[in-house]
Amino acid sequence: MAPGKCIPAPLARTLKPGQRWLTNIFSIISNNTGNVMARLKFGAFLAPHHPIGEHPTLQFRRDLDFVQQLDELGYDEFWCGEHHSSGWEMIASPEMFLAAAGERTKRIKLGTGVISLPYHHPFNVAQRMVQLDHMTGGRAIFGSGPGALASDAHTLGIDPMTQRDRQDEAIAVIRRLFNGERVSVKSDWFEMNDAKLQILPLQEEMPFVVASQISPSGMTLAGKYGIGIISLGSMSTQGLMALPQQWEFAEDAAKKAGTTVSRSNWRVLLSWHIAETREQAYREAGPGLMRWHNEYTVGTLMRPGVEPFKSAEDAIEKTAGGPAAASTIGTPDDLIATIRNLVKVSGGVGTIVGFVHDWANPENTRRSWDMVARYVIPEIQGFIQPLRESRQFLIDNRGVFERAGQAVMAKIMQNEKAAAALQHTGPGRVAIPTVNAPDLQKEKVKQKSKA
Repeated sequence: MAPGKCIPAPLARTLKPGQRWLTNIFSIISNNTGNVMARLKFGAFLAPHHPIGEHPTLQFRRDLDFVQQLDELGYDEFWCGEHHSSGWEMIASPEMFLAAAGERTKRIKLGTGVISLPYHHPFNVAQRMVQLDHMTGGRAIFGSGPGALASDAHTLGIDPMTQRDRQDEAIAVIRRLFNGERVSVKSDWFEMNDAKLQILPLQEEMPFVVASQISPSGMTLAGKYGIGIISLGSMSTQGLMALPQQWEFAEDAAKKAGTTVSRSNWRVLLSWHIAETREQAYREAGPGLMRWHNEYTVGTLMRPGVEPFKSAEDAIEKTAGGPAAASTIGTPDDLIATIRNLVKVSGGVGTIVGFVHDWANPENTRRSWDMVARYVIPEIQGFIQPLRESRQFLIDNRGVFERAGQAVMAKIMQNEKAAAALQHTGPGRVAIPTVNAPDLQKEKVKQKSKA
């Protein structure tokens, strides 16, 4: 779709030639139906994946400090997960963590990423989410999944074959509870008798989001209920390339159920580490990336077919090497290119969610997220281009502003003392904007010739 044709028609008709940059401000992404999407949002997803060895109390505190930093930098969303084993993932209750984060933040949305619904009675989940919404001033996002770690399901005595169906069943009931209904239902894994929430969510409609990886189940649930999606499988190149097919699953399910899904409610996960130069980013993140992959992905989860990295250089090449890589270890420009490629490949998403990791030390990790907020987000959202165009306009139209300098010089020459002072005035010594400043050196030569 051509620039200028994808913004709302009433706005497009009001644009003058010098205002074409407004199309960038809207960060327009159009899907195949021509629907206009809002500016891309940005968030962070903390599983967490912390290497074993650090004091858990200090990890919790450092993670809360990190959420506060994200809020101050203007990120839109923060997500944290629920896990009960593996050693690396040590947040068992995202609601408790987010309640604490809510006290230290002002505007950032706080999402459960995710609550594993088969592990809980749906009524208790509904109550906790309502309380979280009130405690955070209406900033809660209800993210759910079937449960990611087989070891968690084993601990709780849950058959993995039942988890996705139970997630579906729980979502249906929780939506009814949020709507203020009184619910009686008897399932093979929970029962409710005249259940009704005594407090409803603070938000008129708390956002519902389901997690999706490679299988179609998450996207199908999103389509069935017309709710949001957070795609967690996009951190691999294969997952990134599968995004268009994943979206088709959601649209097909929505059509079947008579609902609609919106790309603006589609969140896609990316991983990155950003520094001033690629070489610096490689030095900072390479060893930690290798440790995370070898000790956690290979050594702990024992993912089939996944081999350990042989060196930090090998880790970087296989994780972030090449234009089609789903991870970025490099500069802000590198991440900008990755995000633009993701938008192109996917057909359009609503939020880019960065995966929080410990590849680098805490100081460099915080600096990486700071650089993304300072340089990447404003570029993607269209805030920088108008500044470039304003600067270039002055450069290209310098002659137009010569009259301002002539006006200043005319006033100087009307005063004998001021005119005499020209002999001692050099460039840069006049406290007026240089675009309006007369050429004092040129005028001094003229005055000397007259003398």
